[in-house]
Amino acid sequence: MADVTENVMEMEEDTQKGRFLTFSLGKENYGIEIKYVTEIIGIQAITEIPELPEYVKGIINLRGKIIPVMDVRLRFKKEPRAYNDRTCVIVIDIQDVSIGLIVDSVAEVLTIPDEGIVEPPKINRGFNNRYIKNIGKVGNDVMLLLDCEKLLTEDELEVISESV
Repeated sequence: MADVTENVMEMEEDTQKGRFLTFSLGKENYGIEIKYVTEIIGIQAITEIPELPEYVKGIINLRGKIIPVMDVRLRFKKEPRAYNDRTCVIVIDIQDVSIGLIVDSVAEVLTIPDEGIVEPPKINRGFNNRYIKNIGKVGNDVMLLLDCEKLLTEDELEVISESV
């Protein structure tokens, strides 16, 4: 029976391999591995919590589950933008913690083959690039593929999960 369970889990991983939920922040396109995404919702009322970093906007109540939400635009040190009807919250799971990522808009789920994924260039491997795991080539466009595990440090994850 264990073999069957393992095979099903491997099949699920295979169907998710190379699949990315794509979204935009301004003119840039980003992708998140679909295996991290639990759902996508429209922007909703956010309850602010004092003393959290500026990019953590607060918490939302999602069908009785309290989820911290992070404005990805602010996390990436971009200009703040007023939320509108295109603004979405992508709910992801990182190390058993659910977090909502506020993005300008969600586009689609894309499959990017392994040969279309390359490492970021080695120039300026500074603090801001720690969020980028790879670069996806989609036609003539490039897409920055995020490393969900690095959107928050261990300490930040701990602070956020304790505050909720």
